[in-house]
Amino acid sequence: MSNIKPVSDLRNYNDVLKACQIESPVFLTKKGRGKYVLLDIEDFEKMKASLRLLAHLEEGEKSARVEGWFSTEDIEEALGTLDV
Repeated sequence: MSNIKPVSDLRNYNDVLKACQIESPVFLTKKGRGKYVLLDIEDFEKMKASLRLLAHLEEGEKSARVEGWFSTEDIEEALGTLDV
């Protein structure tokens, strides 16, 4: 269930912070509309890592569209030449 509180509840910020737990952000509303989100730092770090990963995947896909995709044979050949 979503944890939604009015921004005015920040007057008692300790109660709001207690409600903010891993995988349970607190959504703050202002004038009845969603305005802010409080996240546990662990969730924030996961979100940043996910965004970085998605950016790298997008970069790789753009590169593949321009320069071409590797075939299975190319990959097997490259892996076969590695000194392990």
